[in-house]
Amino acid sequence: MTLRPQALESRLAVAAQISTADVTAIAAAGYRALICNRPDGESDDQCDAATIAAAAQAQGLPFRYLPVLGSAIDSAAIAAFRQALNELPTPILAYCRSGNRSTLLWALAEAGRRPLAEIESRAAAAGISLTDLQPRLQRLAEGL
Repeated sequence: MTLRPQALESRLAVAAQISTADVTAIAAAGYRALICNRPDGESDDQCDAATIAAAAQAQGLPFRYLPVLGSAIDSAAIAAFRQALNELPTPILAYCRSGNRSTLLWALAEAGRRPLAEIESRAAAAGISLTDLQPRLQRLAEGL
């Protein structure tokens, strides 16, 4: 497997764009489900979600297609991601172009469920800064 998943917690790791060839290695590494957060057609070299879903199905991995744009993650996307985390078998590998969007979705889904300092620390360990997301994370943590 050429990609390098970054664990955010025991039930979730994030990664950059995967290929169909990666799916076998992902299953062999012990992941039990996949979430795609990248909209189809962002780049010419990306493998579309339906192709990855078929490869995942062949490996017995449930697949969810929850595409988002990093600048437009709305409450419906957060709720759908949270639902996927609650319903899919774990550990889950979520991917997008770089792993950033998947990390942002996780952070937003976890705000109010775990301390913000822990969310920030786990994201930073995966190489993702949540600085620009701070006000929104704080509002979510406060239930606003």
